[in-house]
Amino acid sequence: MEWLNAIIQGILLGGLYALFAVGLSLVFGTMRLVNLAHGDLTVLPAYIGLIIVGTGVHRFNPLYVIPIVMVIMFIFGYALQRGLLNFVVQKGEVQGVIVTFGLSIVIMNALQEAFTPNSQRLQVGSLNSASITISDQLAIGWLPIIIFILAVVVIAALQLYMGRTMMGRAFRAVSDDQEAARLMGVNTKHVWGVAMGVALLIATIGGVMYGIRTTFHPMLGADRLIFAFEAVIIGGMGSSWGTLLGGVILGVAQLLGSFAFGPAWSILCGHVVFVIILALRPQGFLAKTVTA
Repeated sequence: MEWLNAIIQGILLGGLYALFAVGLSLVFGTMRLVNLAHGDLTVLPAYIGLIIVGTGVHRFNPLYVIPIVMVIMFIFGYALQRGLLNFVVQKGEVQGVIVTFGLSIVIMNALQEAFTPNSQRLQVGSLNSASITISDQLAIGWLPIIIFILAVVVIAALQLYMGRTMMGRAFRAVSDDQEAARLMGVNTKHVWGVAMGVALLIATIGGVMYGIRTTFHPMLGADRLIFAFEAVIIGGMGSSWGTLLGGVILGVAQLLGSFAFGPAWSILCGHVVFVIILALRPQGFLAKTVTA
């Protein structure tokens, strides 16, 4: 039963990793930008939520701030892409890596200056401890279940957005052939801006829910970036559902490793599984030619 508990908890943790990773996959697929600041951009929404909660009334529920922070991060993502990243997208992947690495350092240090390196948490009261008790050795927390459901809903909504809207089709057209899309009248700079905004909108859900689930601090960006990259690569570049699968595989590997060898081995076991999958199936499990 303890093994089953580790597997279930790992699956639910995979939903959180998928929320971190989907935006990273979308940005890379749409504009071929390797965004090394993505991890820090998932930490930033938690701090914005912390500010909003701090200015609200007593016991203001952090869950209510998610839509507000989503709007803020969408606008920030669009402005960041149009004001900075659009200038490096067409200059090659190396320039994009360098600029986003610098952006990551700026965000991390700005958060440390503003909030100190101390850990913070968004409190939601009894929801943190509420669970479904199946047996003496198996209990499933409501919060992880909610996070996993959110991941499924977000990915399904993104699929519909990509397939049913003009902007979604523009994403796919730009992903397939930027020059051809321009010749057909697509404003690629605007499309890239919206893509970054949508990516950070999704990352906001993961960032705030992580801040509700456990503590967070300004230096977490690198860890989240690594988990996001691993989930994307395991699932297959260009596949949103593949990203969810990659997150689940990574989460299960970490929780089983923790159960089998101890908590100190959790992260290492996830990395080992990632390396094995990368060696045996480098294209991932559900790779596609377009981001959808």
